[in-house]
Amino acid sequence: MLLSPGFLRDLEAIAPVKLDEPLGRYTTFGAGGPADAYAVASSARQVSDIVRLCRRAGVPFFILGSGSNIVVGDRGIRGVVVGNSAQTLTEPRLQGEGGAYLVRADAGCSFAAIARRFAFAGYAGLEWACGIPGSLGGAVVYNAGAYGGCLADVLQRVVIATDDGDLELAAADLHLVYRASDFTRGLMAGKAVIAAEFTLWPGDSAVLRRLVREYDQRRLAAQPRGRNAGSFFKNPPGQPAWKLLDAVGLRGYRIGGAQFSEKHCNFMVNAGGATAADVAALKREAQRRVRERFGIELENEVALVGEGFGDADA
Repeated sequence: MLLSPGFLRDLEAIAPVKLDEPLGRYTTFGAGGPADAYAVASSARQVSDIVRLCRRAGVPFFILGSGSNIVVGDRGIRGVVVGNSAQTLTEPRLQGEGGAYLVRADAGCSFAAIARRFAFAGYAGLEWACGIPGSLGGAVVYNAGAYGGCLADVLQRVVIATDDGDLELAAADLHLVYRASDFTRGLMAGKAVIAAEFTLWPGDSAVLRRLVREYDQRRLAAQPRGRNAGSFFKNPPGQPAWKLLDAVGLRGYRIGGAQFSEKHCNFMVNAGGATAADVAALKREAQRRVRERFGIELENEVALVGEGFGDADA
């Protein structure tokens, strides 16, 4: 879309801006077209100010954290993409006499780095997240989880940028469930996570370090390296998605540059030159086969965002 010179001046007064910036370089999958404007926010205040500027001007915006759970369309994303690199993180603060500690972090912080840092320091509660590639903001939106844990187990409150200012919400207000929240349901349109608070507990640092090593080893053994966006489909109730995909012959199956990994077939990898249209075509083929064989409708865990996913809607 055409952004007015006045709007761009106001945007550049808040944060550095790049026009027609290719977004594939900012995602772990490595595909996707350009943002009309890509604004680099290094603080939560900048994110909030950009959100309010866009809302006042009627310009759509998209917050991009670590780019690990999305594929961007071949025609890119209209409006403003905000690269959120806000990194403020507090030290754990003891809460009352129950032994729990509260931590507050900007949404742009690496979720895995937070988990690893506090586990090594002897704080339990997030050690399961030591290998999740993504930002804390993305973890809130999708209620990230692994190895039996999820963010909803420890999340206390979030700070949301809105039209009228920053708003604190209790975690319960987001109605977090398996890989979903009010954000993924479209109920928080025009708002953005800028910070989150979560609870940790004292733990044995040696035990927690051992757990982190075990989780690292399990990931290395089970998950593919290289460019990918993580687990592509949600697990249907009682049935891992990878088993369904394997059963219908999709291990290693490829369309264009997009391929279901030989190592873990619920990971779609960029095998070289993949486009968003390749991803969407492979996704639809997988859903068709599983639907026809098992009567199960696979749901995306990876978000397909922007424009340009081929002949059919993504």
